Amino acid sequence: MNNFNKVFAGSKVLITGHTGFKGSWLSSWLKLLGANLIGVSDQVKTNPSHYEYILNIFNKDLTADIRNLNVLKEIIKENKPEFIFHLAAQPIVLDSYRDPYSTFTSNTLGTINLLEALRTYTEECNVVIITSDKSYENLELDRGYHEEDRIGGLDPYSASKGAAELAIKSYFASFFKVNHRVKLAVARAGNVVGGGDWSSGRIVPDAIKAWQDNKPLIIRNPYSTRPWQHVLEPLHGYLLLAKFLKLKKPINGEAFNFGPHADQTFNVADVTEILKKYLLGFSWEADFKNNSNIYESKLLALNITKANKDLDWSPTLSIEDTFRLTAEWYENFYESAKSEHIFNFTIDQIENYIQKL
Repeated sequence: MNNFNKVFAGSKVLITGHTGFKGSWLSSWLKLLGANLIGVSDQVKTNPSHYEYILNIFNKDLTADIRNLNVLKEIIKENKPEFIFHLAAQPIVLDSYRDPYSTFTSNTLGTINLLEALRTYTEECNVVIITSDKSYENLELDRGYHEEDRIGGLDPYSASKGAAELAIKSYFASFFKVNHRVKLAVARAGNVVGGGDWSSGRIVPDAIKAWQDNKPLIIRNPYSTRPWQHVLEPLHGYLLLAKFLKLKKPINGEAFNFGPHADQTFNVADVTEILKKYLLGFSWEADFKNNSNIYESKLLALNITKANKDLDWSPTLSIEDTFRLTAEWYENFYESAKSEHIFNFTIDQIENYIQKL
């Protein structure tokens, strides 16, 4: 299908964090490509959840905590996946302040456990590890961050992702770089939106909740900019990374940014105004008083030149289309929350996106 030429058809693909927002969309796309899916997650973190509408697509649906090294080793040994996409994480900045310990153990130790499980693995495997645009030390630069920029982070979430990146770099240089059958690449994506996300503390889920409750959305930092993109944009990048690893292209051990074009980086107020156009009755208000103890970067953008040059990847959707598609998914969900209908609408959005590539 499209530019994947049956790369994933019939292949065993293990996805950690398959019950999450991005994990469930990636699983749906991979099923469309003919993959045999093995999902690994410790819990379904939201109710409702996009995952509950795609339950039947998994060949194996495993409940396991990636912080348990022995369990993770056994899963990989038993299933012998040809591809691994590592998305399991604690993904919310605000939650990292409430529970920094779980954030570090999930995001940093969980990644280390995967690397350690693969260190002694002797089968061929192509691994894409998803970290974050917030892995970078944020200096409020007015340019997009390059893959070679310094890794860091002040808030616990960003620091946990930065620490995971250091572990990946060390494990690759020490164990995977030469004569190892496991190949890996790192993906750093910007702020991802799309249908089926109900995690509080994110702009779209909070907007949808406010819309459903017929209340205005309260925004902490309306003028903070983020590299907004539809979920399918970085997922396309993740699939390309896995494909190129399998084809033994020279990307082993490399990191790649996936974000919008430079002229498509907008602030929070901009994107909520776009949502107003597509969600009848939706409104928002700014509240600058309740964020004094929370650090979040105000300016964040990614340079995507490397992904464009080495992977022939580039974003396809405008900011308008990104939030229109997102709003349409939720409108369809609340009109008919039936599993078959929701799954089919998800597949329709994926197929329509593929046609644009």
